[in-house]
Order: sequence, then C-alpha cells, then structure tokens
Amino acid sequence: MSGLVLKLSPKERVLINGAVIENGDRRSRLAIMTPNANILRLRDAIHPEDAKTPVRRACYAVQLVLSGDSDPNDVHFSLLRQMEELSQVFTDPDSKSALSEASTGIIEKQYYRSLKALRSLLQREDRFLAIRPS
Repeated sequence: MSGLVLKLSPKERVLINGAVIENGDRRSRLAIMTPNANILRLRDAIHPEDAKTPVRRACYAVQLVLSGDSDPNDVHFSLLRQMEELSQVFTDPDSKSALSEASTGIIEKQYYRSLKALRSLLQREDRFLAIRPS
C-alpha cells in the first residue's frame, strides 16, 4: 500500500482538500491514495497569531502548503531560505539533523516530513527564547 496513512484518535479532526473531517468515537486509520491531496491534522495546526517565532513561522508556512493555501512552487525557495536561516541559530547536531530533514522534505515535496522535523525544534526554540537577555 502506498500513499499517506493517517492514524486518527477518537474525535480527531483533519482538513482534507478544504473539508474538515472529524473521526468517530474509535481510533481509525485512513489511507490517502490520491497524490498531492491537501491534508492537515488540525491538532498540528498553528494559528496565524501564534506564528511569532522563527520556527513557528516556518511551521506555519509549511502548514499553508499542506492545507492548500500556498502553492508549493511559489514558496519552495522561501521555505529553503527559512531552513538556512534557522541553521545559523540552531547549531547543535540534533537541530542540524532536524533542519536537514525539514529541508529534504521540502526538496522532495514531502511536506509532512518537513512539518514533523520542524515541530521537533519548537521546545528547543522556546528554551532559547526563555533564556535570551532582555
């Protein structure tokens, strides 16, 4: 079986090609067979007002591609530029690995892969911003 496999918790919501779909009372598994379908788990979604930090802005930009609100071809180079800028700040090996994974996902048009990698940096970014001098 190929394609994207979504494992949904009870009552979890997902956006598929502009339609919000809510899972029933049981866990379920969906295989998305249509290539290039616009899909975003709403639990992963970042609200526009919350995209105030560099990593959150990058996550939000990838999210817009996943939801179909941005054309991947239009934002391809700006997404890669964001990854490069983040790599200037996140210099430890784990962060570099996550940013490399996110960049590879963008290059290969595997935006879930990019979003997952970027989300792994959110806590680290929060720690950086908590200790920055005033």
